[in-house]
Formats: sequence, structure tokens, C-alpha cells
Amino acid sequence: MVTKLFALDIGTRSVVGIILEEQNDSFHIVDLISKEHKERSMIDGQIHNILSVASIIQEIKEELEQIHGPLKRVSVAAAGRSLKTAEGTVTVDISDRTLISKEDINRLELSAVQHAQEKLLSAHQSQEDDHYYCVGYSVLYYKLQDEKIGSLIDQTGKSATVEVIATFLPRVVVESLLAALKRADLEMEALTLEPIAAIHVLVPPSMRRLNIALVDIGAGTSDIAIVRENTVTAYGMVPVAGDEMTEALSTHYLLDFPLAEQMKRQINDQDVLTVQDILGYEQEIPSEEVIDVIRPSVKHVALSIATEIKRLNHHSSPQAVMIVGGGGLTPTLTKEVSTQLDLPENRVAIRSLDALSGVTLSEQIEASPALVTPIGIAIAAQRAPIHYISLTVNDQSIRLFELKELTVGDALLAARITARQLYGRPGLALTVKVNGQWRTLPGEHGSSTTILLNGTEAGTKDRVGNLDSIELLFGKDGTDASATVRDLVEAPESIHYQLDGVTQKITGQILLNGKPVTMDTKIADRDELTVNPANRIQDVITSPVSPWTEPFTITWNGTPHRLRKRETTYTVNGQEVSDDYQIHANDIIETYQPAFLSLKEIAKDLDIILEERADVTFNEEPVVITKQRTATYVNGQLASLDYQVQSNDKVEFKSLPSSPILFSDIFSFTDFSLPSQSTANYRLLRNGDSIRFNEIIFGGDQLEIIFE
Repeated sequence: MVTKLFALDIGTRSVVGIILEEQNDSFHIVDLISKEHKERSMIDGQIHNILSVASIIQEIKEELEQIHGPLKRVSVAAAGRSLKTAEGTVTVDISDRTLISKEDINRLELSAVQHAQEKLLSAHQSQEDDHYYCVGYSVLYYKLQDEKIGSLIDQTGKSATVEVIATFLPRVVVESLLAALKRADLEMEALTLEPIAAIHVLVPPSMRRLNIALVDIGAGTSDIAIVRENTVTAYGMVPVAGDEMTEALSTHYLLDFPLAEQMKRQINDQDVLTVQDILGYEQEIPSEEVIDVIRPSVKHVALSIATEIKRLNHHSSPQAVMIVGGGGLTPTLTKEVSTQLDLPENRVAIRSLDALSGVTLSEQIEASPALVTPIGIAIAAQRAPIHYISLTVNDQSIRLFELKELTVGDALLAARITARQLYGRPGLALTVKVNGQWRTLPGEHGSSTTILLNGTEAGTKDRVGNLDSIELLFGKDGTDASATVRDLVEAPESIHYQLDGVTQKITGQILLNGKPVTMDTKIADRDELTVNPANRIQDVITSPVSPWTEPFTITWNGTPHRLRKRETTYTVNGQEVSDDYQIHANDIIETYQPAFLSLKEIAKDLDIILEERADVTFNEEPVVITKQRTATYVNGQLASLDYQVQSNDKVEFKSLPSSPILFSDIFSFTDFSLPSQSTANYRLLRNGDSIRFNEIIFGGDQLEIIFE
């Protein structure tokens, strides 16, 4: 039985209509019509003027109908250049999880895809969660504590990270395609993606275990798809293609753009090219020269394509690259791509219709790499069409675009179920400063959400089909962290020691925000908890009262003066220690109080001159002469210098009028007396010289009385 297929390839510059006949798994290309847009109706795969695109589709349809009869249904493809690619990353704390399961990793990947979708929505300032269909994603890497790792299953550590590259198709692309077809009185029979279409006819399933990049180089853009591990893992696009080389020729040789495009297409077929520039001059140019002119543009396009391939392929080169599309025929392009990817030249090849098994052409149709995608659209749409399926998520109706093998995760994305909802909210942490160091007590982890697919427990990677029902039994939130003093510190131990022969016991304190608390006191967030041993001598020993263990004030010539504090001294096990010594078990401590001070000792501390002194010799005998210079009072009464001051005494020092030491003062400090016979003659000598009784003497003088 022969089946007739009608397919359209709606590109940036032109629309290609194709009629195929299928018989016994082989395809014959019966007819093909290509028409360029009358205006710039398509930009980056998005229909910007539905009426203009519908008009071109209508013209192609009518011309084909004149030969092949009525056409009502058509297969189309969404342009690969309309696909959007974004990277997403998610990092979670796994310090309190014993093991990471495969389902945990699946949910992490889903969260990373949602992060990529959020980045895409943010970049395009869209608030609609269903603005994009996710058509596939690939894990770039897993990390355990910021170090790349092959697998996270059963791993333990502080944090786990997943980074993915995800591809999305804007919903408006599909809607605009449907609108243009409707205006041309056509019904969409099947829908596919251009990269999927080309892969379907060029890369059979048996080859998809290999890591291959397929590049469709058109006029304005180059579409890229990556195949590895039996699936299409990523899609991408760079906004450079065949027009780069055409513009280079147009600028260099002053050619109208259509003539420059015609010149580019003739490079491979003619040794000498004849063109006429915009001034009317005809030129004959060797093809080698033309190749040199476009070489910089070729390198730029090759570098852009190679860079995007590496980004999509885990930042590495694939095993091989297949190139389709008219732009791929540009001389030296495949060689430049192989150089940029560091691949042998025979690993980068242009694939034309001769690579398609089971496909034949009518005689009037010339084989070209540009036809691979249109033919692939027709075949892929027939063999692997994309449909909508309907299902429910918690009684919410969801419609999914069957661009790939659909999973529970895709349904959750469409239902706007965030990855956070797949786990109960973790409880709030408790942050406490313990002995000067901040500690964080994590809250309890929430329990996982149970996913039921048609009543049976399922995972996010399980497949879904039409009319399936998904029910989420949301996990419970974790409880907030809580603690008592006992959970954070140990109770201080009691210490026994001896103080002045008496056994004593001390126990440290626990202070919460500076106040003593018990071990069962509850802790609040941001509290400060301190264990105070309280075992220093100054903390636990109360000394007997002494007037000198506190500052003491006396009056000197009417001015108050504060005496320095005299400290109690301590010995521990016979060795003197300071009062900040920390007591240990079984220590033997003795205290020593400062002695009471006399007035003379106080005056010495204050540098007060109590008396004036002169050391002399009298008749060759040493004599000390003193004169009081300061009077001392205690509680208003004169007091001797030996008086010991008590705690409540009021001490006062007053200066006395100053008078010099005279020779006559010597008699107050010796037993010498003048003879009773007044007729005796005598002389007074100081250092051998005569002196009178009322003359001043000084320390060190030698005094004499000589009788004659």
C-alpha cells in the first residue's frame, strides 16, 4: 500500500513543500517546491507575520494540489533555532542524611531543571510558568562538597550539587505554526523538531549510543543537536551560518546580496567565477581567491559552532560531527570545524541524501544536503510524530507536548509543582553562642512527598501516558530545632579544697545571657551560653576585713590623699600565687592579711617629711639632732608616729613652722652641761672656727666646746 505524505519545512528565508510516497518502509520523493518569503516573516524560528507565512504556504499547497490532488493534512517541524537552552544548578545540605537514593538524585535533577527554567523566564521577562516546554536535559556534572564526582548514590558529606543543561521550546512557536496552517486551510497531521527530524533519518537508533553532534547550517542560523547514550541530550543554536560568507563576498566585491549568494554556491563547481558588481563592472575571479576572501568568515562560523557543541556536550568534543543544510557546502568549513574541535578531518562530514537509506528522488529533484531536513521532517513526523497527552496532577488537568519520552517529572513541571514541594519544609535551625563559639543546631528534615501514579507509588523518572492520574501525598514539615542547657554543655564538677585548715567545696556556674540557670533551662535562638568554672581564688574566697584591702584616705595640709590598696596574699601548697589562680581539687590554701600601718609608715608611703635631721659630732662623739616638721593627729588628737591606724580612724598630717637647727639644740640631744663656775672661760667651735650659741649648724659639722 502506498501512502502519500505532505510536509513543510518553514525556514528563515524560505518554505519548502515536499510530497513523499511511503511503501514498505521506503520513501520516494515525488515532488518538491521551495519559495522564499516576500518579507522578513520569520526571525530565529519564530513566525512574526502569520499572514505572510500563511500566504507562502497557501501558494505551495495550491501548486502541489494542481499535480497531486487535494492536500488537507501536513507534517511540520518547529525550528531548532527556536529552542532555548539554559543551565541550572541546585545544591542541597546532606549532612544529616544517611544515604542518597536514586530517587533523591532524580528530584535534585528536576530541581536543577526548574532553576534553568526560572533563569530562562527571568531572561525573557516572562511570568508564565508554562511559557516553555522542556524537551530534554542532560546532567553536566555531580558534585560532593564542591568536588566533581561520578555518582551521588549512597554518598555522604556536607553538600551535594547537580548542574544540568536543559532545552526548552517556546509554546508560542507551536501556537503560531498552528495559526499559519489554519489560515492556509491545512490541519497539522504531525509535529516534530528539526534537529530530531534530521537525526531520525541520519542517525538510526543503533548509532545513538555514540556521542555525535548534528549541525544544520542554514542561512541565518546553525542548529545543533547532541546524541549520546541512546538519546538526544541537548539542543542549541548559534546565530551565524551561510549568510556570514555571503555578506563577506558582497562587501569585498561590491555585489548585490542575491548575486553574492549565487557566487558562493558556484565556488565548488567553477574554477573561475564571473560576476557583475553594483557599478556594472564585470569581474572574473578565480575560485581560490574567493575562498581566501571568505576564509575569516568561515573560521568565525566554525569557531562559533565548535564552541556551542562543546558547551552542550559537557565541555568536550564529540566523537564525530555530521553537517547538513546548504550552508555546510561552504569550502573549508568542515576542515575548520574539525580543527576547532581537535578532531581528525574524517570525523567531520557533510551528510547528503546519499546517506539516507531507503529514500529515492524523482528525476527533476537534485540531491543536496539542504533537503535532508525537509525529508527528515516528513519521515520523522510519520514514524515518530509528536502528540499531546492529557493527564491529571492532584485533580488538576495537564496537557503535555510529547516531544520526548514523558515522565512524572515532566507532569510535575507542567503542573507548577516545585522541587521544594517534593520534600517537607525543614524545621528552623537554632543558633547559640557556647563559650564564645557560635553553634548551629539544624531543624528536623521534612519527610519526602509520596508520588502515586494511577494509585501505585512511583518516581519522577517513571513514564506517563494519556489519561494517567498523578496524586501527591505531600511530606510533613520538619520540627524546629530545640535544646536545653544540658544538650549543649556538661554540668560543671564540684571541687574540694582546704582554706586555712577548713575543707571547702566549689561548683562552677552556667550563665545564660549573663544570668545563672539550671541544666534543664530551654535555649532560644541567638542565646549566649557560658560555663563559668568560678574557681579562681578571687571568686570564691572572702577575706577578713582589713582597712588596707580597700583604698584609704588621709588629709595632708588640708588636702585629701588616697592611699594605695594593699592586697591579701595567698599560698597554695606552700607557694605564693596571685588571686586569679584557679583552684584544683585537694589544694591547700592559706591567706595572709596585710598588717595595720603606723603613722610613720603612712607618712613614708606619702613622702611626708615628719622631722628634719642633722648628724654631727660633738666633742668627737656622734650626735643626731632632729626637729619635728609635721604634726600627726588621729581623730583630732595629737598622736605618736608609732600609732597603728584602725579602719575607722581619721588621720591628718599638718606642717609645722620651719626653724633652723642651732648650735644650742645640741644640748637637747646630749648629757653635756656647762661648768658651775661661771668664771671659767670657754670657746664654741664649728669645724675649728669660732661660733655662737644661736648660729645655724648643718649635718656633718664637727662641734666642740673648749675650756681655757
